[in-house]
Amino acid sequence: MTTGAIDTLLATTRSVRKRLDFERPVPRGLIEECLALAQQAPTGGNRQLWSFVVVTDPATRAALAEIYRRGWQRYITEGLVEPPQPPAADPVVRARQKRIGQSAQYLADNLERVPALVIPVIRHRIEGRDSVVMASHYGSVLPAVWSFMLAARARGLGTAWTTLHLFYERDAAEVLGIPYDQVTQVALIPVAYTLGDDFKPGARLPLETFVRWNTWDDSGTGRSGPIG
Repeated sequence: MTTGAIDTLLATTRSVRKRLDFERPVPRGLIEECLALAQQAPTGGNRQLWSFVVVTDPATRAALAEIYRRGWQRYITEGLVEPPQPPAADPVVRARQKRIGQSAQYLADNLERVPALVIPVIRHRIEGRDSVVMASHYGSVLPAVWSFMLAARARGLGTAWTTLHLFYERDAAEVLGIPYDQVTQVALIPVAYTLGDDFKPGARLPLETFVRWNTWDDSGTGRSGPIG
């Protein structure tokens, strides 16, 4: 694969919700290909403390979807962002926020129709631990999840990182037979073929608005400068 092709893959792997194809089954072997590539991601101490639970059974998908919708309703009621974000002043940004909200609602309404749901987990409970411990554990599973999502994109599959079922993680653990006291769920990834393949890079803020050089200081040389 050329550098240009890799760059395109990285720039166009989007959160896919409304364009998931609910009618086309995803072969088990295709998901296993993506998972085999995910296994190659770096992990702390090469301990590989993660696992992936793949759910294709309709009844189990339906049970997870109900838990997810409970989480979605709680998100709508309570929110997750601190402090809460007011509507954007820019009408273009405001329209984008509305589309994202509608897309998220669509996924919540239809999650049980997604052919496969993938739940990455890490062994051990880590809430309440020191930040270095939590960063180490999450840093050991997130590269594998992102590799899985990139591999899926390369094979015509759409994915989205979701976490709303974690409001009721214990309930999801019971549905999945996961030992809650020993295993932490990280996300829930819907996986399906996409409706069309014309994904484009997303709108992002200018690079200089989130990159700082050498120091957090916004001013002077803190924001720019050559490497080396």
